[in-house]
Amino acid sequence: MNSKAEKLEAFARLLDVLDTLRAQCPWDREQTKESIRANTIEEVYELSEAILQEDYQDMKKELGDVLLHVCFYALMAQEERHFDIADVCNTLCNKLIFRHPHVYGVSEAETASAVVNQWELVKQKEHGGNKTVLSGVPQSLPSLVKAYRIQDKARAVGFDWKERSDVWNKVEEELNEVKQALAEHDADAIESEMGDLLFAVVNAARLYDINPDNALERTNRKFIARFGYIESKVKAQGRNLKEVSLGEMDALWEEAKCMEQESSTVQGASNRSKV
Repeated sequence: MNSKAEKLEAFARLLDVLDTLRAQCPWDREQTKESIRANTIEEVYELSEAILQEDYQDMKKELGDVLLHVCFYALMAQEERHFDIADVCNTLCNKLIFRHPHVYGVSEAETASAVVNQWELVKQKEHGGNKTVLSGVPQSLPSLVKAYRIQDKARAVGFDWKERSDVWNKVEEELNEVKQALAEHDADAIESEMGDLLFAVVNAARLYDINPDNALERTNRKFIARFGYIESKVKAQGRNLKEVSLGEMDALWEEAKCMEQESSTVQGASNRSKV
């Protein structure tokens, strides 16, 4: 691993390279905050993909791309005489110190949950901080992630279920309301009640320490793998999916599930043998 001096040298090199590109590269000169905003979002998703894959080489590359965008925005702000990268770093450091009084101040927080509870209260005290508990949740977040963040912030100030198992009654209640709306063929009510059901399921995941976005992505990947198995088997028979009955597809789906389970069993045994 690199020393702190080497890390600072590498960061300074990045800033020098970016200064040179901004001055000498026609494409870099033309970029604005608005023109690279979509790219920034894409880079964050690519980093997320690398994290899910546990691909450290790719993580290193994607972290670099995200860091490039951070420095690029700061450089643009510097050109407009708003702030520079040093201001970004100092603002972040000041915020971290202020939000960790159990480390830099006199308060105490012995557990991670205590730190989280303290965090939301401290944020509301900062200059320019969140004026309400939920105002810190970005409106542009994907709905699933936003639901989780809303619930987590409410929990941090004590608004939560007394017993986490009680949430299942709420899930069942919302499911029944969806069924009722479906029976009445009320499109607006169906959408509303389906949203309530999804919100309740996200709440259940949170209460059982499951990140719903991670859980859903795991299922997405599982579905893609199993459906890909069906497609490959059908293609090997010289047919396409439209020529295959639902019963045949279900049988191939079960084959894919069995293969997954066998692979998981073998992998588990392999891991145990290494202990």
